[in-house]
Amino acid sequence: MLVVNCGQLLTLRGPCRPRAGKEMSELGLIRNGAVLVRDQVVAMVGPEDRVSRSPDARGAERLDARGQVVLPGFVDSHTHALFVAPRVDEYEARIRGASYAEIAKAGGGIQASARRMRAADERMLTDHLRKVIGLFLEYGTTVAEVKSGYGLEVEPELKMLRAIRAATARDDFELVPTLLMHDVPARLRSRRARYVQLVIGRLIPQAAREGLAEFFDVFCDRGYFTLAESKQLLSAAARAGLKLKLHAEQLAHTGAARMAARLKAVSVDHLDHLTEGDIRRLRGTRTIATLLPGSVLHLGSGRYPPARWLVDAGIPVALATNFNPGSSPTLNMQLILSLACSQMRMSPAEAVTAATINGAHAVGRADRVGSLEAGKQADLIIMDVPDYREIPYFFGMNHCVMTIKKGRVVFSRLSAVSHQHPHPPLPLEGGGERRG
Repeated sequence: MLVVNCGQLLTLRGPCRPRAGKEMSELGLIRNGAVLVRDQVVAMVGPEDRVSRSPDARGAERLDARGQVVLPGFVDSHTHALFVAPRVDEYEARIRGASYAEIAKAGGGIQASARRMRAADERMLTDHLRKVIGLFLEYGTTVAEVKSGYGLEVEPELKMLRAIRAATARDDFELVPTLLMHDVPARLRSRRARYVQLVIGRLIPQAAREGLAEFFDVFCDRGYFTLAESKQLLSAAARAGLKLKLHAEQLAHTGAARMAARLKAVSVDHLDHLTEGDIRRLRGTRTIATLLPGSVLHLGSGRYPPARWLVDAGIPVALATNFNPGSSPTLNMQLILSLACSQMRMSPAEAVTAATINGAHAVGRADRVGSLEAGKQADLIIMDVPDYREIPYFFGMNHCVMTIKKGRVVFSRLSAVSHQHPHPPLPLEGGGERRG
């Protein structure tokens, strides 16, 4: 396949490490670019006149991007996409003034999702996740991390991980499985130490032995797992060969971000209550700061993570949806880019980097996804805008008109018929504004 007429081709080419500081603004943009795909990988990328003249391009199926923006598929590096039902009653309760903590204390929140999860069978969970994958592709996401965490007990957690593995059998998407310790089951609230030992002695070893999880995560925050409990769990997971992530500093400042850095976690996520001292501790480590502004929007907390501080301090930042039924019911990465720009003062270029190559590093996939470079997987998306800055600018919209995974069109709102001329631009009015 030869993808031609890419008005702006964002390659994200660059060093083989998470991008930080000024590097996050470097998109490797090629105007009037083209991508040659062969055997599921990028064979060549560059200006169209050069790529199309390559002998390898002869006879290739031509796909016209119509002068629009082409970039790597989004990598959503933090989701809870496997859940049974939404929690709209809690949404209404928050509108009436109930807090996240009050809802949890009344048996809602994670515990409510856990009750539903225990009643669901594995096949139903797999089918549900496969439908969600279709929506991810529709919005331009080609790789997503998916956590367990709504099982709480050993067997329901394993059931979730097995459902994630079964859904991963699809060739048009990639799921990255994470074992998450989300909360203590209600029946063991008064015996927390026993639960921690149950996880360390049974759940972590079995998940590792069966290859059900690649990462391990803990919700370390006020009202959930303590620093001491989290360190026990994370250390056990590391000994079992799992890579580490950590929910940190979302509801309150606990010092969890500093612990994540000391334990060499791949990423530390949320960070709404991060301090300047925490940022100094994170600087120079390899831990990626994964920010989840969708949760702040939905919960109405108003306290967004300090993205500008992090970027300016040279700490690599990733963006993710945190798609879940309680605090962030969206899988639209384009909306997350809008929030990153308007609420956290990231530039559009920084946001794109955070949602692609840095997200790929946050899930251990940067060797094959997150940028369009020769030898990497041909995961790319076409957006119906001529300028990449319009992706966050036109917020709440789905600009994705085509998703290509491993060199194959897996979602399209465009005809795949080859065209030799750019698609006519939308009519303009007055001072050059796009028609509303």
